Amino acid sequence: MQSDSVRDLLSNVKTIAVVGLSDSPMRPSHGVSAYMQAQGYRIIPVNPQIAEALGEKSYRSLLEVPEKIDLVDVFRRPEFVDEVVEQAIQLKIPAIWLQEDVINEGAAERARKAGMFVVMDRCILKEHRARFG
Repeated sequence: MQSDSVRDLLSNVKTIAVVGLSDSPMRPSHGVSAYMQAQGYRIIPVNPQIAEALGEKSYRSLLEVPEKIDLVDVFRRPEFVDEVVEQAIQLKIPAIWLQEDVINEGAAERARKAGMFVVMDRCILKEHRARFG
């Protein structure tokens, strides 16, 4: 049986910081995060433009989140990923997930070199649903 690293990741993660989480139900970041929250994950919004989303306080950056983060899920354009990765490395967060169409090879490589598990250009909702129904 082949090992499934994404399944392992999603089985072990408890707290997901969602960078770029919108408070608008019309945005993909909101729908995906609401799904993950409904699956039992703790969702922490990271977006300086909003006060809260999904009933959780929003933080301006990863560096301001006062609790342990298991995974960073990124809904930002590729040019903004470098800063997110730098903060994640600084905080020693074990994994980073770049959503569909969020592709930044340089940032992903830096994250890997820092020992992080990296998923790029894949939707966490689709990957979760494929593995856990």
